[in-house]
Amino acid sequence: MSEVKIPAALRTEFGKGAARRIRRADQVPAVIYGHGAEPKHVSVPGHELLLALRTANVLISLEIDGKSELVIPKAVQRDPIKGFLEHVDLLSVKRGEKVNVEIPVTAEGELAPGGNLLEHVLAALPVEAEATHIPESVTVSVEGLEAGASVLAKDIELPKGVTLAVDEDAVVIQVLAAQAEEAAAEETEEGAEAAEGAEAAPAEEAADDEA
Repeated sequence: MSEVKIPAALRTEFGKGAARRIRRADQVPAVIYGHGAEPKHVSVPGHELLLALRTANVLISLEIDGKSELVIPKAVQRDPIKGFLEHVDLLSVKRGEKVNVEIPVTAEGELAPGGNLLEHVLAALPVEAEATHIPESVTVSVEGLEAGASVLAKDIELPKGVTLAVDEDAVVIQVLAAQAEEAAAEETEEGAEAAEGAEAAPAEEAADDEA
């Protein structure tokens, strides 16, 4: 994974008012944690950070007061309506250091005929990897899988130096029978109709009594 260089500035003002001023200046308030050091509060250019975060677990080289500090994103807060970045927590890392992260899982291939459905039980796979060699994603083949089949964590081929940080028998992907899905949907609809009927009956009885 290549490094993304982004300038950052230390900040001394805190609170909601300060955060709003930072965002109005097209910056994002962020905090750097890690290695037992005191948290470091910085502001980062919003557009550059937004572009960097398009890559999962992106390795960022923050340029602060003439010094470089390697970080990876740990928590990202976005505006629930407009989607812009509100705040980012960053984890300080060192070259050669192992970190626990979650990497996206992508499925490729066609399921066996029958209209079955693919369910991602784990959308992201917990792994341990060197901070400067975190894979962007892992790809799993589901070619020809039939209903009832599943892909376990141990079935996924990981890049060299990357190990699982989850039970090896954890289900990552499974194939659901289309009939089972339809039956479950029908049961849900029937249950809702029965509940509506049960609620309507007392109301009708009450109306009859009043009449």
